[in-house]
Amino acid sequence: MTKLGFACTGVRSDPYAAGPTLVFRLRITGPADTRVHALALQCQLRIEPARRPYGEAEGERLGDLFGERERWGSTLNPIQFATVPLLVPGFTGETEADLVVPCSYDLEVACARYFRALEGGEMPLLLLFSGTAFAGPGGFQVTPVPWDQEARVRMPVRVWREAVDQHFPGCGWLRLPEDLMDELLAHRSRRALPSWEATVRDLLATAAVREGVR
Repeated sequence: MTKLGFACTGVRSDPYAAGPTLVFRLRITGPADTRVHALALQCQLRIEPARRPYGEAEGERLGDLFGERERWGSTLNPIQFATVPLLVPGFTGETEADLVVPCSYDLEVACARYFRALEGGEMPLLLLFSGTAFAGPGGFQVTPVPWDQEARVRMPVRVWREAVDQHFPGCGWLRLPEDLMDELLAHRSRRALPSWEATVRDLLATAAVREGVR
């Protein structure tokens, strides 16, 4: 089996991607005397929420994911972030490669809600690697890359916000079922509201008035 090692040396946002995208810089090491012709990797990224502290406001926003803070000893479980493929060209000894990871901004997805809840600091991530290594000094040996190959990285929250703000500056979006969208469209038309923002604000204002009456 070809001995490989993985490390993440940094992460940045991609300003030219079609959607919010993070780029993880990987350093991959192999035997100094063996040519690795190619690596076909499957890379799984997980959030490790127990590996950082949380302020009071962050804790309140994370309640729907982890429950009350008193329960966090048993509820701060890893969250799946993404699984992406990566094809690494041939190298001997050591190489570097970019792992490109699209980010969801759908707040129905747990990782997006987690990221949005954080005010600053770093996000603790675990990168797990598996796949196939094609290597050999003169021939062609095919060996698996086991799942115990991993790397940890603490990604600054600002990097994720940069990736999102490049495409959704100062705003977000919600996914709603079609029947509810039809009702919202009908409400907007009846009230001659100029935008979806005005529609939601009108509904919130109506709800506030009703609560005040009660």
